Amino acid sequence: MGLEGMPMSIAKPWIASYPPETAPSLEYPRVPLTYFLEQAAADFPERNALFFMGKRIAYRELLTMSYQFANALIKRGVKKGDRVAIMLPNCPQAVISYYGALFAGATVVMTNPLYTERELIHQLHDSGAETIIALDLLYKRVAGVRPSTPLKRLIITSIGDFLPTVKRWIYPFVQKKQGHNPQITYGSDVEAFLSVLKESAVTPVSPDIDPEHDLALLQYTGGTTGVAKGVMLTHKNLIANTIQCQAVLYKTKRGTERILGALPLFHVYGMTTVMNQGISIAAELILVPKFNVKEILSLIDKKKPTLFPGAPTMYIGLINHPDLPKYDLKSIEACVSGSAALPVEVQTRFEELTGGKLVEGYGLTEASPVTHSNPIWGKRRNGSIGLPWPDTDCRIIDPATGEELPQGEIGELAVKGPQVMTGYWNRPEETAAVLRDGWLLTGDMAYMDEDGYFYIVDRKKDMIIAGGFNIYPREVEEVLFEHPAIQEAAVIGVPDPYRGETVKAFVVFKEGQQVAESELEQYCRQRLAAYKIPRQYEVRSELPKTIVGKVLRRQLQEEDKARREQHEQEKTS
Repeated sequence: MGLEGMPMSIAKPWIASYPPETAPSLEYPRVPLTYFLEQAAADFPERNALFFMGKRIAYRELLTMSYQFANALIKRGVKKGDRVAIMLPNCPQAVISYYGALFAGATVVMTNPLYTERELIHQLHDSGAETIIALDLLYKRVAGVRPSTPLKRLIITSIGDFLPTVKRWIYPFVQKKQGHNPQITYGSDVEAFLSVLKESAVTPVSPDIDPEHDLALLQYTGGTTGVAKGVMLTHKNLIANTIQCQAVLYKTKRGTERILGALPLFHVYGMTTVMNQGISIAAELILVPKFNVKEILSLIDKKKPTLFPGAPTMYIGLINHPDLPKYDLKSIEACVSGSAALPVEVQTRFEELTGGKLVEGYGLTEASPVTHSNPIWGKRRNGSIGLPWPDTDCRIIDPATGEELPQGEIGELAVKGPQVMTGYWNRPEETAAVLRDGWLLTGDMAYMDEDGYFYIVDRKKDMIIAGGFNIYPREVEEVLFEHPAIQEAAVIGVPDPYRGETVKAFVVFKEGQQVAESELEQYCRQRLAAYKIPRQYEVRSELPKTIVGKVLRRQLQEEDKARREQHEQEKTS
């Protein structure tokens, strides 16, 4: 029996493992995503919505500015369903633009500020966005690609626009000192964010939205699987994932929490767990435009955030910082880690330092993004991504036949739930390849234990086949992570004349530590089957990562391949 004919009555063992406070099924209001902001402003008008480098913006102000921005967009011809691109780091303008675009009935296209011209042209061309809100530092890049895209209007802002008064005066001098002096030619189609905002009406805007079918977001996947695709997420998808998030974080109280917004909002993980979830519980969002370990430690010490969604690399950076003892991190009550595997010793050390809970979760852009996490205040399992979230159904299937596999067997993880995308923008064939009757094929190899906890073994395409044996990089990486001298590790398959492929490990040592290859081999030999032991090692000062801290194994593979090819050429020349 394939996915299409799968009966829904099959037991869901994970439900018995839920904490009593989390219901297995939830109510989702039929409202646009903007509803959360309107409710927060109605219930907590004077509470801080945003804190940004000393600047505070209350919920009433945030809602007013979002209405103003919506009115500005409508006046400039933005209609329901039009795509509006936002290319900003974490700053108040990113939140105002996001909700303003949604109030105008538009579909937001979150755009990574680190995109190269090639990536930017692809995304703007593919999405058909005619409006972009961008940082002044990115103006040259955006203006450069404009002739190759449908862009008609640019709205340009500066980090200085929302700084406290004194900092705002100083900011242009700081920019010049750092060699940043953006020259912007303003006109009818290139406008300044603040002037657009100030000249616009504060009248409330209420678009006619069908939450189930109207798109709130086109979120482009990172392109690690080839060309980046626009994931179509409806208002309902994002509302559902936010409410699921509330149900899992059941100890949070509306109007009292403070969320450290270090995850980028232009990535769907930060957008849901920081912005949408934060605003839905009227939390104060502490916006961090760039992750700097020392600044984060100081911010936690001063601003006392209670929630800190993040990625393993963030927590690794904090617990290994030499100045750590100078800072108080005890305000943190809960963290869900995503985007990569969370090493057990990182979890343990972070919890010792904060007294809070840090658990591993799992998601993907195509699911808004979260589908699983370990219970934060309940029973969790090390190495597991935890339990499916409420209303999320999961199966482990045979990648070749689509047959459901028995508990304990490794296969491809398939998920179904209200947070799953409607498909890829303008790509029906690619949609059909991963969406089968509402089931999303994740491309991740996993298994489920008897209590309904799921374990990711690895990406389907990252699996190494050495001498006929299947080797999952994540397992080898977990072992290397446990070595006291290793801060980070990544494992890839490289060609081997005898085994077909063999295991190569890239390691980053902790500051001041170094270990011989022979010692690492001995260490792995005690913990891994012989065929899984790395045969090659490369020491790095850092590993290439995505913006949310996921190690780019593909880049390591490409670099390794290029080095081998160069070596071959040198041998033959």
